[in-house]
Amino acid sequence: MTTDDLAASAPAPARSRSRRLWLLVRDVLVIVAIALVVSFLVKTFLVRSFYIPSGSMEQTLREDDRILVDQLTPRFGGYERGDVVVFRDPGGWLPPTVEPVRPPVVEGVDWVLSVVGLSAPDSKDHLIKRIIGMPGDHVVCCNAVGQITVNGVPVDERPYVALADGQSAPQEVPFDVVVPDDSLWVLGDNRDHSRDSRYNQDQPSQGFVPLDNVVGRAFLITWPLDRFGGIDFHHDVFAGVPAPDAR
Repeated sequence: MTTDDLAASAPAPARSRSRRLWLLVRDVLVIVAIALVVSFLVKTFLVRSFYIPSGSMEQTLREDDRILVDQLTPRFGGYERGDVVVFRDPGGWLPPTVEPVRPPVVEGVDWVLSVVGLSAPDSKDHLIKRIIGMPGDHVVCCNAVGQITVNGVPVDERPYVALADGQSAPQEVPFDVVVPDDSLWVLGDNRDHSRDSRYNQDQPSQGFVPLDNVVGRAFLITWPLDRFGGIDFHHDVFAGVPAPDAR
C-alpha cells in the first residue's frame, strides 16, 4: 500500500489535523522567508549594525559598543563636518589580521545573522571617525593654542575630543592639506590614540577617505543598554567655518 493510499484511508479527523499542521508550517516558512528578505533589504540599503573594535572614538563611542549606521539619508543629503562615519579601509590603514578558525556551525550561524543585520562580522574591516574636512576644505594643524583650522577658521573641538587630565588640546601632529573632490579628512575623537587621516598620509589614499568607501553615518548606540541613545555630531562646532569657495 502506498503513502497516498494510507493518507486516503486515514480517518477524516486525522487528515484534517495533518492538513492544518502542514498549513501552519507553510505559513511559518513564508513569514520567516519574508522577514529574511526584508531584513536583507534593510541591511543592504537602509541601516546596518556595527560594533566598535577600538577606543579611537572615546568618549563618544567606546570599545564593543553596538551602533546603527544610516546608509540611506547621506545618499540624498550628503555628509557634513562633524558627522561620525563608518568606512572601508582605503588601503593600509588597518594592519593585516588572521582570524581564528571557527567551527562550521558557528560560521554558518554568524553568516545568517549578518545577512539579516543582527551580526557584524566585518566590523574589523571598517573604521569609524569624525569628518573634519569636506571636499575642497583647507585643513591645518595647528594654531598657537593647538586648534585645528578649517578654511582659516579655528575649530573648538573640546565638546567631543578626549583630553587627559591637564591637557588643553591633543598632542600636535602637524598637517596642512586640501581635501580632494569626492574625499573626506577624518579624525578620531580620542585624538591621541587614533590612527586616522594624520597617520596615513604615506598610504595610497594620502590620508583621505574616498566617499565611495563610506558606508554611512553612525547615528545610534544600541548596546549596552545603559549607553542607548543618539550620537551627537556637534555640527555647531563647525558653524563658523565658511565654504571652501568662500575663503
